[in-house]
Amino acid sequence: MFRRRTALLVHPALDDDALHATLTELRPTLQLHGLGAGSSRPLWQPVADLLRDTGRDWDRRWHRMSVLADGLPVSVCRRWIGERPGDGDALVLWACVRCARRASVDGRADGRADGRADGRGDGWAAVQDAERACLRAAEVCPDDPTPWLALLGLMHSLAVPARDTVPVWTEAVTRAPWHRGAYHRLLSCLSPRGQGSVADMMDFAGQAAARAPYGSPLALLPVAARVELVAHRQRQMPLGADSHWNEPRARAEIEWALTDWFHTAAPPHAEVVADLNILAFALARTHRPTDAAPVFRRIGRHMTPHPWELLPEPERTFVYWRDREGG
Repeated sequence: MFRRRTALLVHPALDDDALHATLTELRPTLQLHGLGAGSSRPLWQPVADLLRDTGRDWDRRWHRMSVLADGLPVSVCRRWIGERPGDGDALVLWACVRCARRASVDGRADGRADGRADGRGDGWAAVQDAERACLRAAEVCPDDPTPWLALLGLMHSLAVPARDTVPVWTEAVTRAPWHRGAYHRLLSCLSPRGQGSVADMMDFAGQAAARAPYGSPLALLPVAARVELVAHRQRQMPLGADSHWNEPRARAEIEWALTDWFHTAAPPHAEVVADLNILAFALARTHRPTDAAPVFRRIGRHMTPHPWELLPEPERTFVYWRDREGG
């Protein structure tokens, strides 16, 4: 999960030091060597402490749950659920794990998750289990948008038609109206790389940015949609995909993100590093080094794979632009 190349930090936890520390403490190597054996502290306690401290910061809770679902040994989640079957945090995390680990519909999802098959050989049963876990978590934690976002991710992985994902998204944003993760999750569903269309994706992004409060990271959503558009076009006609950055609308989207989000005094949100990388990428693709420099200074060493992976040499390009104006 962690690697160091050309002085870069590439980690799903982004700049969340507490999350990174929790994942490090519970990584499988430490468990295999028996570190902490004999302690009266439950194996899952660091995760419980982290989520308790997160409180009702729904953006950060979603970020942490998502990363934990992908990075934790599933045995930690199983033990927590087993020992605290009614714990809301445990149930929400389990829902996220079930959705994230449903890697296919061929009955192997459980086997991949914890190294053993459960014998069912039924991919659809795994999907149903994941859905039930989300609904159970939503019942126990009625104010939390996280179970609905986990369910939305499950629907996206199943290629559910975009229109059918909107009611689930609505459940999430009813609980947290300007939830950054909720809007980006639906953007993925509306993307032509998902089950949507270019028109639906771009319209949704523009309308969301226009309605969002001043300083909201949703001002960047049209730029994120533009990146999705370019990624989609690269699969169809690689040589012409970058022409989308030359459109007047693209320049307007970037200006919107700069003035209504980046240059405001809004406090950093949980996935600010991811948004800064999207903005820096757009500024690099539109050849705006002066505007890009302060964005790269804010990023520092925290490069994210997306969207730089759309380029042939992601890390080299990132470092070039970061260092070009003293970023």
